[in-house]
Amino acid sequence: MRADRLVSLVLLLRRHGRLSAPALARELEVSTRTVLRDIEALSAAGVPVYAERGRHGGFALLPGFRTELTGLNHDEALALLIAGSRRGAQAFGLGSALASAMLKVVDALPESYRDTAAGAAERLLIDPETDLLSRRLVDEEVPDAIVAEVLRAVFAGHKLRIHYAAADQSPEWRTVDPIGLVTVRDRGYLLATRSGADRTYRLSRISAAEKLAEPAQRPDRVDLDRAWQERSTRFRTGGDQVTVLVRVNPARREDLVGTALAVRAEEAEPDGRLRLELSFQDSRHAEWALWQLSTNAEALAPQWLRDSLRDRAAAIVTRYTASS
Repeated sequence: MRADRLVSLVLLLRRHGRLSAPALARELEVSTRTVLRDIEALSAAGVPVYAERGRHGGFALLPGFRTELTGLNHDEALALLIAGSRRGAQAFGLGSALASAMLKVVDALPESYRDTAAGAAERLLIDPETDLLSRRLVDEEVPDAIVAEVLRAVFAGHKLRIHYAAADQSPEWRTVDPIGLVTVRDRGYLLATRSGADRTYRLSRISAAEKLAEPAQRPDRVDLDRAWQERSTRFRTGGDQVTVLVRVNPARREDLVGTALAVRAEEAEPDGRLRLELSFQDSRHAEWALWQLSTNAEALAPQWLRDSLRDRAAAIVTRYTASS
């Protein structure tokens, strides 16, 4: 909406002092021509914005044009700024709204808090896009229009019609009673019921959504954390899961356990290695997890897993022997 963009433009100028039209266009994700039209609209509305010519010129506001927000101390402001760096907002399509809100928070801080709070927030990085090995953490893209419709149904307490594609299945329309939204490792999930049964839908698999006029059949209050834990438990104990027995180097325990669904048993062996009984989603999941650890882990059972890892290793040996 243009009104929101005009507010964001003013707040950007308040924070940075002076910005060029191209810089404002990048921040607001619009064209330079749109920025110039917005500047004209602000001037016509009485906002004291003016242009400075020259190589380092740009647009600025007359000094003193601001609003003050009292009652927000430094620690509270810092908490808001840190929360603003979380990437969960992206999963729910609230990234632009969050960025705008953070601009308003920073601009509204009393002078004595603004610089120190913003400076402290710059010293903290939460959930970067890559890990230490430069592996990019891939976010699931969900169209803003779909997320917005899902949010409207969740907040209004109305039924929701979604065009959803379950894994390895063709998409189909389903009408659900939305309960809440959860984000896990930058993936968004809709918790809902369908014909009274609990259902969990990944937002990235929803290709269309429509909030219906009919009220949803759901409790007035919900404990999302508990609901998620219960559904996670059911997920880990169902489907095509496999249980494997593994011997692993203690130094790589967390690497292995972090990929498994559950640890069913664990004991130390005389040689210092750990014997673990683990659950994986399926056979491919188990094979992949063990292969990542090379000789730091050994599959003891079932036999099909040992055979599969042996055949894969033999294929690698054959490939490199033939090329030498």
